Amino acid sequence: MAELAGVSVRTLHHYDEIRLVRPSARTAAGYRAYSAGDVERLREVLAYRRLGFGLREVAELVGDPSTDAVAHLRRLRGLLLERRNRAEAMVAAIDRELEARARGLKVTPEEQLEMLGARLYDAIGGAYPATRRTEPRIAAQIWDALGDARTVLNVGAGTGSYEPADRDVTAVEPSAVMRGQRPAGAAPCVAAAAESLPFEDRSFDVAMAVSTVHHWGDPIAGLREMRRVAHRVVVLTFDTDEPGWQDRFWLTRDYLPEFAAVLAEFPSLAGMAGAIGARAEPVPIPWDCADGLFEAYWRRPAAYLEDRVRRAMSVWTRVGPEAEQRAVRSLGDDLDSGRWAVRNGDLADLDAADLGLRLLIA
Repeated sequence: MAELAGVSVRTLHHYDEIRLVRPSARTAAGYRAYSAGDVERLREVLAYRRLGFGLREVAELVGDPSTDAVAHLRRLRGLLLERRNRAEAMVAAIDRELEARARGLKVTPEEQLEMLGARLYDAIGGAYPATRRTEPRIAAQIWDALGDARTVLNVGAGTGSYEPADRDVTAVEPSAVMRGQRPAGAAPCVAAAAESLPFEDRSFDVAMAVSTVHHWGDPIAGLREMRRVAHRVVVLTFDTDEPGWQDRFWLTRDYLPEFAAVLAEFPSLAGMAGAIGARAEPVPIPWDCADGLFEAYWRRPAAYLEDRVRRAMSVWTRVGPEAEQRAVRSLGDDLDSGRWAVRNGDLADLDAADLGLRLLIA
């Protein structure tokens, strides 16, 4: 067993002694005998240990009677995805510093600390407070869908945008970085993943999720969990069902074709709606949208040239620094030459655009 698990026999003995993983039986010769259930528990213990959890934390996690093997796997998957995102953010920070040094530019102390971790999550979340705010017109549509609900669960809550102030809100957010950026007075926030919500069935009037489903390890499982813990569900997400959806937005059509690969494994809108029995409503994006989501600057293209704007959009981290730099360079050239205006002159007369945002209401 020690050889299979990649640990020492002494480690297995220690887990037995502290009642963390107790073999179900002993052989006639006195050896520990592990059942299939024992192996499953050992797998969970070792996975949490390799994610950096202490033995006491691990004991609490695997000892939770309300969490089955599938829930543990979903939780582990979410933790691993968060670690992967952190690694990708660190690689992006290193690439930016390497490029700066290659160009002979001075690297500031802040940029150096970003690579080491003090601002590691800037690439996917640290910049959110600067540009990611509640857009009142989108909020009105979301809050209208909440109806007369008094108790609201906000899943993947981030820094708290779109949480209605006139309801009893409970937030769920797996990232400690994002939880740390929630403002004073925000709704209480639970550290948990969408795929394994720590609440009883029908605990809330409505569960909501805003621009977060694409970050989940298993979106369909997360949506079903929302349906389990709430009487109704409201989700702001993205539609990839429409043929040629990549061409709806000039940024992905002309400058960032890699965006399609980012959503290659994302569930279809029909699949998500079917999982919770929802109908879909289009959500237009105002030309002066206050929430700096990826499509927000469709009529303000120069904004995409600003690093602080892009850092609050997870897409750029996902496509990688080479694609990002190429897209920004090409867009900058086209803005300078006037080519962008020639291609997209019809946008100047629009007050809002349908770029694929959809509100699922169940």
